[in-house]
Amino acid sequence: MLIVASVLVSLTACSNGEASDTTENVQTAKEYVVNVKVETLIPAAITDKIMLPGETEAMYDVALAAEQDGLIEWVGVTEGDSVAANGHIVRIDLEALKAAKDRADANLTMKKHQLNRRRKLYKSNVLSREELEQAETEFTVAETNLREAEVKYEHGIVVSPVSGVVNKVNVDPGEYVSKGNPIANIVNVDQIKITFSVPEMDVRFLSKGQIAPVVFDAYPNEKWSGVVDFVAWKADPATRTFPVRIIVKNADGRIRPGMIARASFVRRALSDIVSVPLFSVIDKGGERIAFIEKDGVAEARTVTLGVIDGDRVQIIAGLNVGEKLIVAGQREVEDGVKVDVR
Repeated sequence: MLIVASVLVSLTACSNGEASDTTENVQTAKEYVVNVKVETLIPAAITDKIMLPGETEAMYDVALAAEQDGLIEWVGVTEGDSVAANGHIVRIDLEALKAAKDRADANLTMKKHQLNRRRKLYKSNVLSREELEQAETEFTVAETNLREAEVKYEHGIVVSPVSGVVNKVNVDPGEYVSKGNPIANIVNVDQIKITFSVPEMDVRFLSKGQIAPVVFDAYPNEKWSGVVDFVAWKADPATRTFPVRIIVKNADGRIRPGMIARASFVRRALSDIVSVPLFSVIDKGGERIAFIEKDGVAEARTVTLGVIDGDRVQIIAGLNVGEKLIVAGQREVEDGVKVDVR
């Protein structure tokens, strides 16, 4: 009996010891405090944007072609040269063209004299009506021939219809060209066109004249200002997106056709919303969690995210204006843990 009593006393003592240790652990857990920083949530404004890639094009990209057959007797530009509007590019066999024009002019003068003489003869009843009409027809044909010769002579000098830079020269002096053969390519890059493919859900937010900031992969640390020039009324049947074109000034010529651009289009401006730093929201098991501080205790909130603008995000549900959001120490706290706001 004494042995049994001793065992019972021993077990009781052990049991009391374990209970004491557990109580101390619970008290320690309750006294665990995390230092945090908070941000009081206030009504905020945020901009809903969409970033889209596009490809640059020259404002004008002109392919010059020969407008008649002939021998290239002079090329006035080389690739890379700047040209003014109506600047001479090449000359095609002007001497032969001038001779043809002079012959047509002389023929017209002769036909005019013949017509005047035959009109007098007709009035004197010496010439028939049919002979007079024949002379009138010959005069009209001579006029047409002269106009054609003059046009050919004018086209003997190929000019650029726009100012720009010579991107390509396709001919050399002494080369024979036929009508339609490529002569040169002139590009004007004083302004740059950029075309973007905009999804149907976003095109309704865009309009002509809207400002769009643009960055280029070639100049990642610089930003240009573009203006929406055209919003398509019809979708591209292949992509089901709407082409949108913007214009960017390019006075220094650094932006070249074919570069990749990225434009930020404003869809809408939101006001009186709850906005928090992106880093304050934690992903836990597929849920978005944010912590607020309330009466010295961390409280977990499941939040619904909205528009992201830079380093901040709209909170559609889960947080309210006036609450204190934990923005430092949020990864060290759990729901119900005591916090000390520093």
